[in-house]
Amino acid sequence: MIRNVHTRDLGVPAGPFVERMPELWPPAWGRQEFDRPLGAGADGGHGPIRYRCTELRPGESVSFEFTRMSGTHTLSASDTVIRHELVLNPGPATWLRWAFVVRWLHDACLEDLFDNFERAAGREPAAPARWSWWVRLVRKAVVRRQKQRQ
Repeated sequence: MIRNVHTRDLGVPAGPFVERMPELWPPAWGRQEFDRPLGAGADGGHGPIRYRCTELRPGESVSFEFTRMSGTHTLSASDTVIRHELVLNPGPATWLRWAFVVRWLHDACLEDLFDNFERAAGREPAAPARWSWWVRLVRKAVVRRQKQRQ
């Protein structure tokens, strides 16, 4: 099992940011879109990552189940802290992809999202996210591969 957790203290009540996730999604990671308003049953995702909303508790949490792999992710709020937890039950191929590619992209994407939450909360992040050389290299390779497929 893979478990990945990110948290950030926004300095303001974090609850309203749960529903604002699609609005504040960082555009560099592909637009986050759903086939209907965010809520249980909404299908969507960002880029090639697809998921279905399994539960929305306004001001508290939103949970998703991946449609192309076994796992979930949840964005939740507690007081001034926003938290994202991803849980995957990978097979060997998914585990390798996670270890060498997806984890690094996922972490960078989440930190960009949390930076956007902080900005929307009215403050600049103390240490804005910066993409590592590995993230930049992998993103470049992924874009090149997508162009070749077109």
